[in-house]
Amino acid sequence: MKKAVIIIACLILIISLGKKEVITIPKEAIRFRVIANSNTEEDQSLKKQVTANIYNEFSKLNIQDKDINNARSIIKSQIQTIDNVVKNTLNETKLTKKYNINYGLNYFPEKNYKGVIYPSGEYESLVITLGDGLGENFWCVLFPPLCLLEAEESETSDVEYTSFIKEVIEKYF
Repeated sequence: MKKAVIIIACLILIISLGKKEVITIPKEAIRFRVIANSNTEEDQSLKKQVTANIYNEFSKLNIQDKDINNARSIIKSQIQTIDNVVKNTLNETKLTKKYNINYGLNYFPEKNYKGVIYPSGEYESLVITLGDGLGENFWCVLFPPLCLLEAEESETSDVEYTSFIKEVIEKYF
């Protein structure tokens, strides 16, 4: 009987450890997207640099401490700063001078990220298009803050977790 209770307790522990937290985007959210000029190594690198520089600016603004209306006001008030960051980044690299910044309703294609499908549609967002905007893009959620600089699926590596308890159970039972 004791052995059965231990096995059941271990199974419950294994199941609870194996559950993944699913993050969904709330209805009242502001997305952020940077679209590269193309998929060349240089253009993708530039996209990453622009993204990091913009993200650095937003990290100073404490948008997460605000409600959606305050977040909108903060973003709108920072459009010139964002423009300067993009312009300076492009000037440093000398790859392209053409870009567009749009804050408002913008189209996002369907995205499957880490097993969660985000439907296509028009979403309130800040979109920066570099050059012709024909390359892969970076996107995340500015408000509430769900941005991760490694959020590009092609660049993340899946981590496989193992459970010592599971290994013992499989070995001996």
